[in-house]
Amino acid sequence: MKRIFILISFIGYGSFAQEVKDTIAINEVSLLDNRLNTAISKENRNVYVLDKNQIDRLPAKTIQEVLQYASGIDLRQRGPFGAQADVSMDGGSFEQTLILLNGTKVIDHQTAHNALNLPIPLEAVERIEVIRGPAARIYGNNSLTGVINIVTRQPKRNGWYGHAYIGSNFEKDQEDTKDIFSNRGIQMGGTIAKENHQHQLFVSHETGNGTRYNTAFENNKLYYQTHYQFNTKHQITASYGYVKNAFGANGFYAAPGDKDSKEIVETSMVILQAKNQLSDRWKIQPRFSYRYNFDDYRYFKQDISRARSKHYANAFSGELNATYDGNAGKLGFGAEYRNEQINSTSIQSHTRDNLGLYAEYKTDLTSKLNVNAEAYINYNSQYQWQFFPGIDASYKIGSHLKIVGNVGTSQRIPSFTDLYLDQRPGNIGNSELKAEKAFQIEGGVKWTKSNWSVNAYYFYRKIDHFIDWIRQTTDQPWQANNFGDLKTNGLNAKVNYHYAWNKEQMVKVGLSYAYLDPKFKQTNTELASKYRIESLKHQWINTIDYQYKNFTLSLSNRYLTRQSYKSYAITDVRFNYRTFKNTTFYMDIQNVMNTSYNEVGAIPLPNRWLSFGVKFIGI
Repeated sequence: MKRIFILISFIGYGSFAQEVKDTIAINEVSLLDNRLNTAISKENRNVYVLDKNQIDRLPAKTIQEVLQYASGIDLRQRGPFGAQADVSMDGGSFEQTLILLNGTKVIDHQTAHNALNLPIPLEAVERIEVIRGPAARIYGNNSLTGVINIVTRQPKRNGWYGHAYIGSNFEKDQEDTKDIFSNRGIQMGGTIAKENHQHQLFVSHETGNGTRYNTAFENNKLYYQTHYQFNTKHQITASYGYVKNAFGANGFYAAPGDKDSKEIVETSMVILQAKNQLSDRWKIQPRFSYRYNFDDYRYFKQDISRARSKHYANAFSGELNATYDGNAGKLGFGAEYRNEQINSTSIQSHTRDNLGLYAEYKTDLTSKLNVNAEAYINYNSQYQWQFFPGIDASYKIGSHLKIVGNVGTSQRIPSFTDLYLDQRPGNIGNSELKAEKAFQIEGGVKWTKSNWSVNAYYFYRKIDHFIDWIRQTTDQPWQANNFGDLKTNGLNAKVNYHYAWNKEQMVKVGLSYAYLDPKFKQTNTELASKYRIESLKHQWINTIDYQYKNFTLSLSNRYLTRQSYKSYAITDVRFNYRTFKNTTFYMDIQNVMNTSYNEVGAIPLPNRWLSFGVKFIGI
């Protein structure tokens, strides 16, 4: 412990990149940049943003932990501290939410369990954009219930950055090492910002011996991004990311037999994208990306000669997006191609191609009525042609109130794990699976005035051919099947309030609520299901941020009820104190009330956890 605190102090005198004030302002940011750019105040969709200021104040050190506080998002961890987590939205499965990185699709065609294995340290994140409901269909496959776009920062000054932390619950590992459970991490980065080119490099190392037997983890990340402006009309961005995540997987997938299992996941990503303003009206944005993922699952970590699965997955993607700003409205259209390959000991070798074509037209029919009409056409070498239309609309009532409505269709193509996995006697795929298809309608209101903002929505969604892993008796393997049709009625609402007494003292309060009422129509009521019964029923999230001079206190409360689990409430706290000019000390207390709870199966998540950290900025 003493050595770690000395290391924290040492890192502190030689680190840091940029403060919030040195990043791009996002008060009126355009959302989801690879389609029509729209200022958030003018959006007619169910969208919101977690900005850099909010992220910094949350008691979180990973993207996964930040998403726990996002309204309507169901973040379900098997391993804490970013080891392994699934993300879903508004009652859908973890395969039905699409992740974007700076507008580029992050689809893990092996299994969405690895979708959040991202090479992005939290300190490189500028904001997280969330789009919910049927409007997400314009992003094609896997955007069945919503889209999460993670946007990295773009530096405006030269600088360097450092962050070090240590945490523990002060309990001993009685089953194994007898050591006290703890975790620690270091994140470092630097930026170069010139007039026509900017560069940033971030590295991080996080490790810990877990929170119970065989849950130790190690996570290493590297992220580099460069941005070059040829002139005011033409610019290009390139990035490379690598992450290696190794963790004990006790009970993660095949409890109780996998008590001594281990998993290693390596992911590399290359993204190249350009923006070209051809004229006052025309803009084109080409994009190329490559993603490599290696998943090494060892059922017996001490004997890798048996029950070991190795998966090598590659995905090549290319896009061309164009927009035309006409007198009567904005037209967006484009095409995207994706080639997916896998070579696996338990899935074998497979490849498939996907072509997507989309068009979107946005116009003001009157000074108060705005309409988006969209269509997405998809061709998949396995599932052939599909057509997904939709429409979004908003109507202003006065200067503060807006009514919005959306209706649309979408699909989710099965992963290679769904189709071909053979891990008998545990899990087997089904090559005869049909693609999931959804119809969704949504209506809501947005009200903003002075220090208040209020959003409230109701939606109805019907998913045909819902895919789940089922079995009839416990001695049978789980098998992927089109289990039935899922109908969901849902409500979600979000209220934000902020008040400043003066320049040195202010408070921000946020409260969100989501309610889901799923009705499942299945062909055989005697079959057990892995995922259908685990979605949320009630979700309350409350955040309170209080600032006085250089001191901030952030209180976060979550109350969740699942369809088949007991209710639980989690309270987290962060204390921040900024001293000197560029140094911030913080203390996190996660799960303050020491609640016993689980989010997946019978896997217990950490009880009360205390962390200390320090951040430094050098410019």
